[in-house]
Amino acid sequence: MSFQAYLDNIEKQTGVTPDEFIRLATARGFTRPGTKATPITDWLKADYGLGHGHAMAIVKLLRERGGLS
Repeated sequence: MSFQAYLDNIEKQTGVTPDEFIRLATARGFTRPGTKATPITDWLKADYGLGHGHAMAIVKLLRERGGLS
């Protein structure tokens, strides 16, 4: 499955676009330098019902487009 397919499936499941996830993560402070993946994946699993693979796709999105280093 391609990365874009993961993002498409996440949007279908949650109703939240990739850009909205970036904004939400930024508002929660998850794009600050040094932020680990675990707090982000825990949030996505708890609030959006994502599995680990889909949550990690959002972490990758944040690293590539959201400023997470």
